[in-house]
Amino acid sequence: MPADTRPPAIALMGPTASGKSALALEWAERGGGEIVSVDSALVYHGLEIGAAKPDAGERARVSHHLLDLRDPWQTYSAAEFAEDARAAIAAIVARGRLPILAGGTGLYFRALLQGLSPMPPADPDTRAAIAAEAQARGWPALHAALAAVDPEAAARIGPTDPQRIQRALEVYRRSGRPISDWQRSAAVAPPLPCRVLKLAIAPDDRAELHARIERRFDAMLAAGFLDEVRALRALPQLRTHPRPLELPAIRAVGYRQAWEYLDGAGTAAGFRDRAIFATRQLAKRQYTWLRGERDLRWFDPARDGEGLRRTLDAFLASP
Repeated sequence: MPADTRPPAIALMGPTASGKSALALEWAERGGGEIVSVDSALVYHGLEIGAAKPDAGERARVSHHLLDLRDPWQTYSAAEFAEDARAAIAAIVARGRLPILAGGTGLYFRALLQGLSPMPPADPDTRAAIAAEAQARGWPALHAALAAVDPEAAARIGPTDPQRIQRALEVYRRSGRPISDWQRSAAVAPPLPCRVLKLAIAPDDRAELHARIERRFDAMLAAGFLDEVRALRALPQLRTHPRPLELPAIRAVGYRQAWEYLDGAGTAAGFRDRAIFATRQLAKRQYTWLRGERDLRWFDPARDGEGLRRTLDAFLASP
């Protein structure tokens, strides 16, 4: 098989709080790179502290792409991300720079690197009808309705996951075909103009990751995270929205718990505990997704930073 002579790119994956952003910044500065965010929270304006968005100083040091693409009352799909990311990567390569794809949103990585199964496009009217049903009956009842027509999808989707329940019911009602059936269709991703090294950055000790999550969340609180959420709540489009907690931006980990707390749910200590627990659950789901990825090399930088450096240097020096 002939050598792949396309220019290199790095896909830096891992659970939340594993240190991906710091490594991406370091490698971009060292290797003449630009960072493409692969994070479903960073696409939204106004999600700064709680989403650990790169600050102005970090953006001045290294060019970042796919940040602040949507307002927090809007939606953004994995298919849209894949299209935008391909355009950003092509432009980075054309400049003779190194694309570094960094983030923890597995669906975005999959859409970009493997493609998405063909599926009916979103339909605002159908979505609005499903949301109205949920308002009247509750999402667990709609989950039961999904189980009646697509038990395979319902087994994968929790009864408190409104976004995925809504999409699965929307696909079935629009096409008469279960979403699980659509998902078995072959996915094809348009080719990228580069060869990609896939790296997973994750502590070997899960307790260490949990400690990092807790320290980072406390730092976010100290930096004014609750004031950030108050500012979001004051935006007219969110203040008057009938179901803000169903918006993808507000469902982002930490933001949902903060919104509920500011609505009067529980104590400050209880809010902190719920947000940290939700972040740990996110990390658990990310680990599960990563374990299913092909051609993925795992590293704990704290224990094997030298091995990680050698792997990166060897890849950049080939073919």
